[in-house]
Amino acid sequence: MKSIEYFPIVTENGEVIGKATRTDCHAGSFLLHPVVHLHVFNSGGELYLQKRALNKDIQPGKWDTSVGGHVDYGEEILTALKREVAEELGIHNFEPIFIERYKFVSHQEAELIHSYYTIYDGEITADSVEISEGRFWKLTEINEQIGQDIFTPNFEQEYMKLIKNLKLVFSV
Repeated sequence: MKSIEYFPIVTENGEVIGKATRTDCHAGSFLLHPVVHLHVFNSGGELYLQKRALNKDIQPGKWDTSVGGHVDYGEEILTALKREVAEELGIHNFEPIFIERYKFVSHQEAELIHSYYTIYDGEITADSVEISEGRFWKLTEINEQIGQDIFTPNFEQEYMKLIKNLKLVFSV
């Protein structure tokens, strides 16, 4: 029997004001719940993307952020980030660098996204349950595919902000 997942319900400042089930958060309630994202770059400036498994309840089969996951009720943001990165990509040693926190609203949910990036050249072992495939993409390749219904809408929106923020790190 699968246990019920609870997510914290938060204000736009990240203050926890309650909790709700995963099902409730994804059923059009627009209860604002925290999410963590990590963009994994290699030292060559390529960005690792994951292709969401077809069994995912939101955006199945689309290419997405390197790592994206929910914060569990009672869990700290960085703890959730490290847990999700280990679960999805098998990465345990990395330095997360904070980019921004922002609210994202889709047609069925509202998320408070805590976005980070890291530079990582080690081994990646993608979780075959959540991810159908994953690979590093050249940024020019991503730029050519934006708006072609290949990526999740959230990734496309965040990617455009990410590139602006990282011009100093990589020659984009």
